[in-house]
Amino acid sequence: MNFLQRSRPASLKHEIMADRNRKGPRNVGGKYYVDDTCIDCDLCREIALETFKRDEETGTSYVHRQPETQEEIVLADEAARSCPTETIGKDGEE
Repeated sequence: MNFLQRSRPASLKHEIMADRNRKGPRNVGGKYYVDDTCIDCDLCREIALETFKRDEETGTSYVHRQPETQEEIVLADEAARSCPTETIGKDGEE
């Protein structure tokens, strides 16, 4: 295993850095949201299609529907962890 293949210890991993004060206007209310740093990479929509949609006017993603089932929550969390710009937050209003 080389240096780049080692995973960081849990103490060094950072939390998702999305900013709920910068949420896009199309997000539905709730825990999950997409902020204005979205680069339209499509990854969240590929992972959690039921939760995330594309805003054709702005070319960004937004939370179309809050995840409801355990499977949808797992997929939304995976999308948040996978987001290259850390644009997806899950600290919105409950």
